[in-house]
Amino acid sequence: MGTVESAQRGGARAGATVRVPGSTSNLGGGFDCVGVAIDRWLTVYAPGQEPERDEPGRSGLTLERHGTLAELQDPAELDLIHVGFAAACRDAGIERPRNLHLEAYSEIPIGRGLGSSASALVAGAALADHLLELRLDDERLATICADLEGHPDNVTPCVFGGAVLALRSSAGELAAARLDVHLSLAFVFAVPDFALSTKRARAVLPESVPYATAVSAVARAAALVEGLQRADEAMLAVGFDDVLHVPHRRPLVPGFDDVCAAAAGAGAFGATLSGAGSAVVAVTPHERAAAVGEAMCAAWRSLGTGAEWFQSAGQVPGVSISLTRPAWISEAAESST
Repeated sequence: MGTVESAQRGGARAGATVRVPGSTSNLGGGFDCVGVAIDRWLTVYAPGQEPERDEPGRSGLTLERHGTLAELQDPAELDLIHVGFAAACRDAGIERPRNLHLEAYSEIPIGRGLGSSASALVAGAALADHLLELRLDDERLATICADLEGHPDNVTPCVFGGAVLALRSSAGELAAARLDVHLSLAFVFAVPDFALSTKRARAVLPESVPYATAVSAVARAAALVEGLQRADEAMLAVGFDDVLHVPHRRPLVPGFDDVCAAAAGAGAFGATLSGAGSAVVAVTPHERAAAVGEAMCAAWRSLGTGAEWFQSAGQVPGVSISLTRPAWISEAAESST
């Protein structure tokens, strides 16, 4: 499972930290099947503890949230970090430890299509694997979390890193393969100051599409994969021009067309929604990334919407475990006193 630093799994009771990247999904023609790990991170720390089991009527669960997670108000039992942890326990046929304390810090914006939900599920399941010595391999970890998420395009980059093509086989099994992303390419994200829930974005999608639309979508998916591998401008322009979900979600993201046009004007090969939105992702040569990011944010600001941008490469690593205590825990404790 990912990488484990400093010790074998059995030493995790001394305390363990899991680090999981965010992800961008759909990626134009790769709707619900292509995702890329991005350089924004969720870190979850579990102090050392004995794996005591649940008692009736007592959860023994505490969760401290920091960073972008501080805005969440869900009970700890419903937090997706815990949901992932509990699912890994169920998969192994064991009960969750009775006394479970988790401290989490995220720099992944919530509700912007940047994989915050998937990273939380993977973090929880990976911690359970490590602390309880469940011996999950990457494929099983990804399957558990994809079953919870409902689709695999966000989860698999969090686990495997880089760009991933993920889908279900005819038998319902998860199939995932790494995609090559040319080293010259950067992904640039313009993140607006408004969120868009995945539930709302899913609700506007049609139940079926015309045959001609499906044919076009298949061709664009193939162009996306080829364009990423070769940094082919023409292929990426077509591959990022989605026909399955963006036409229906465009009205939910005010300024989308202007932001995409600004990206193209600054030299991007293509731009589209990141996941279900509201963030927009552009693909561009590294040397144009700053100009593209600034242009995208300027387009949103001209419409009265605040926005920030960041860039990420196509080779961000997946989930990892270490036995070190994160520095932000001490900083968070000091800020709360």
